[in-house]
Amino acid sequence: KQVFKKRKSGFRSTRGALAGAKDMQIQYINDPSKISSQALEGFFVGWSTHPSPKNHLKVLTNSTVCWLAMETDRCVGFVYAISDGFFYSYIPLLEVIPDYQGSGIASELLKRIVQSLDSMYAIDIVCDEALKDFYESRGFTSFHGQAIRNYANQAGPANKGTV
Repeated sequence: KQVFKKRKSGFRSTRGALAGAKDMQIQYINDPSKISSQALEGFFVGWSTHPSPKNHLKVLTNSTVCWLAMETDRCVGFVYAISDGFFYSYIPLLEVIPDYQGSGIASELLKRIVQSLDSMYAIDIVCDEALKDFYESRGFTSFHGQAIRNYANQAGPANKGTV
């Protein structure tokens, strides 16, 4: 895993081109209360267990800030951050549904969330090695980091309560 911190230099724009991408009507919203959990079907591809759409909506609703890429009533990409609201922020997940990857949605989501957090000292993200170049080309620098993953709670808290 790589940990990235946002540099002050900003983003370099690189847009992919999906076949038929110009036919997409993607709208970006930052209010998860405007969608239903059914709009969140199809995420967490490759995860052995993952949050249900209902729990996914709870994650987005409880975040400090989130951005959603919507094609009509379907969410095709999301990013969210948690923060102390003053100094530090962390982006746990940015994901685009596989059929929409390579069309610039992830870049636009990242740009929007960084703009939303630009008063913060730190904007950090942890990513897989395969995504290192994506984040570096958008102004993030690589740092070493550690993490603990409680895979028993990967679908959501096991005790159904709140933390």
